[in-house]
Amino acid sequence: MEYLRDAASGHDLPQGGVVCIGNFDGVHRGHQEILRGAAARARELGSPSVVLTFDPHPEKVLRPDSQIRLLSTRAQRAQLVERLGIDALVELTFDRRLAATPAVTFAVEILHRRLRPREVWLGHDFRFGEGRAGDADLLSVLGLDLGFGVVPVPAVMDGAEPVSSTRVRREVARGHVAEAWKLLGRPFFVDGRVAVGRRMGRTLGFPTINIEVENELMPAHGVYVTGVHIPSFGPVFGSVTNIGVRPTVYERSNVVIECHVLDFTSDVYREEVRLFFYKRLRDERVFASSMELVAQIRRDVEAARLYFLQHGLAEAEVVRR
Repeated sequence: MEYLRDAASGHDLPQGGVVCIGNFDGVHRGHQEILRGAAARARELGSPSVVLTFDPHPEKVLRPDSQIRLLSTRAQRAQLVERLGIDALVELTFDRRLAATPAVTFAVEILHRRLRPREVWLGHDFRFGEGRAGDADLLSVLGLDLGFGVVPVPAVMDGAEPVSSTRVRREVARGHVAEAWKLLGRPFFVDGRVAVGRRMGRTLGFPTINIEVENELMPAHGVYVTGVHIPSFGPVFGSVTNIGVRPTVYERSNVVIECHVLDFTSDVYREEVRLFFYKRLRDERVFASSMELVAQIRRDVEAARLYFLQHGLAEAEVVRR
């Protein structure tokens, strides 16, 4: 997939294709419906499939106090988009100037003149232009003059609510990783690097790797059944991960992500890893002694092994390259 950022003119961009516009944070099931459909349509037309997206997320510019935490990094979003068969990802810098661009100007100057699309595919709730005045209806009218069709894609429903990035963020932040998996169509994951810890897990009989995470959003404090992909070691390994401040044995300030990898003892310091979240086991809590903590960790490991015995290890199709 071609990855283009802030291309200055149409000559830099793939033209005459099927274009999807959106933020696509997390690339959840609703996004996948749009992207797979657009990629298939582009192949049918013999045209490139293109995603037009924005960085930073518009919410960070328009509502900086919202403190939105994104589901995916830019690199993760690009990888997830590519996996769905998209040929090119065009990323525009979103700033106050772009936010103040009238919807008609955006459609003519950016969408039409730079990309010359044959079709434009949009999510059911996508808005664009100053004051979010542009929608699929406006774009359809403009497309009649500019020479492209517009395909609004209905929402993918889960229960009574549509699948949305906001909904997935809410579930992840609450620690409801199984629910997030359902909405994403894959396990929620984060990327990071293994850091040097204080090796307390080793002294307790359960060595852990400490992960410095790149992602903005993490699940709520607690203990989770997880899988960890360490590229130099090949497959995804089953693991148990604690997110929190380790109140029984350490200071209560810095949040750490500690991962006990099942049946694994190799040194992976400074390795890049991807951590998949499958199931929440329990809240983080204070234990009266290290012995009680060890007994609980043992139960957590047994619960994880039972989970993998019953469900298998979910090797998500997306792994770090």
